[in-house]
This record gives sequence, C-alpha cells and structure tokens, in this order.
Amino acid sequence: MELIGQGIVKAIELVFGGDSEVWAITWLSLKISGTATLISLLWGIPLGIALALSRFPGRAIAVALVNTGMGLPPVVVGLFISILFWRSGPVGFLELIYTPSAMIIAQVVIALPIVAGVTMAAFQSLDPNLALQLIGIGASKRQALWLLCKEARLPLLAAVMAGFGAVISEVGASMMVGGNIRGQTRVLTTATVLETGKGNFDAAIALGLILLALCFALNLFLSHVQQRGQLKWPRLS
Repeated sequence: MELIGQGIVKAIELVFGGDSEVWAITWLSLKISGTATLISLLWGIPLGIALALSRFPGRAIAVALVNTGMGLPPVVVGLFISILFWRSGPVGFLELIYTPSAMIIAQVVIALPIVAGVTMAAFQSLDPNLALQLIGIGASKRQALWLLCKEARLPLLAAVMAGFGAVISEVGASMMVGGNIRGQTRVLTTATVLETGKGNFDAAIALGLILLALCFALNLFLSHVQQRGQLKWPRLS
C-alpha cells in the first residue's frame, strides 16, 4: 500500500509539476492511438455495415476473419508487422520500423476488426424490416443508410470506446514495432514496462495511473453521450 501511495504522489508531481518528458509521452500516446482509432473507424464502420447488410460470395469467410481479428493477440500483430517492415523484410525499403507510423499501422490492425465487429453486431440487431420501411416511404438508399446509422448510434459509440481502449492500453505490438525509443516512440504503456523493469515502481505506477486517467476521461465523456441518448425507463417501485 505504501508503494501505491508513493506512486499516486509521484503521478501528481509528474502531471502538475509540468514534467516535459511525461507530457511528451502522454501526447505521443494520444496522437498514435487517436490516429489509429480514427483510421479504424473510417475503415471499420463501412466494413461492418457492409457485412451486416450485404450478401455476397465469401461473406461467411469475411465475417469469420473479422471475428477472429477481434481476439487477435497484439504480440502476434507486432511480430508480423516487424517482419514486414524489417530492413530485410518485404517493405523494409520504406524504413518504417521503429517509427510512430509503424505503431499506428500495428494499432490499426488491432482496432479495425474490433470496430468492424461491433458495428456489424449493432446493425444486425436492428429490425430487419426497418430498411424496407424507410425505402417504402420514399427514402433513397443513401438516406436509409444514414437513418440506420442514427438508429445504431449508441452501439457505434461502443465501437469507438472498444477500439480506442484496445490500442491505448496495448504494449506488445508497440514495443516490437516502435522499439520504445526515448523521445520518438516511447508511449505510456512501453514507458511503464521500462520503469518496472528498472525497479522504479513509483514512476511505473504514476505512468499507469496517468494512462488509466486518460482512458477514464474519454470513456466518461463517450458514456455520457451514449447514456443521454438512451430511453428513460419508468421506475418499477
């Protein structure tokens, strides 16, 4: 308990003391994971909608790949991305290994199936007759799709939370493709592992608490938006 207390004190000192390195690590974590989440949303939501509403040859295989990807171990992603971008790898000439760009790509691979899977489940939970009713009253296919997105907006917020939560807290792939280089690819998770390995448990706890605070703040905001849009049930008592 004393060690945890020291970590909390250390976290307060690092945050409110204006420690430049901690702020740089925090900003880089948000930049990398935020970019990866945004890319995953831009690709994953249309993919999930297509899988939910369309029927085409090979759909079952695509759905199975998405469901498998939702549980893909980050360290396996890191392994294959590292091999891909290694200097002697297939695209080593791009020189992306141990860069923030490689970390973003790895995190997109992790988050994309999660976003697509949650989106697919959200649209499959809608009333199957809703789209037909919208088309029947004169809505175009684009208008019907937009109205279906509005109907599924609450589960889609869950896709945002799940995707961001998966990558901001990920360490294996980030360590393997980023290298945990100080001032370049060191993020909150890899910095926490480093400080733990050095025996600096107060600094590790402090970095972990900062990471938890970031996740909580974002999820609190998104949860507030999500809960505000829910139906208010009457009291049963």
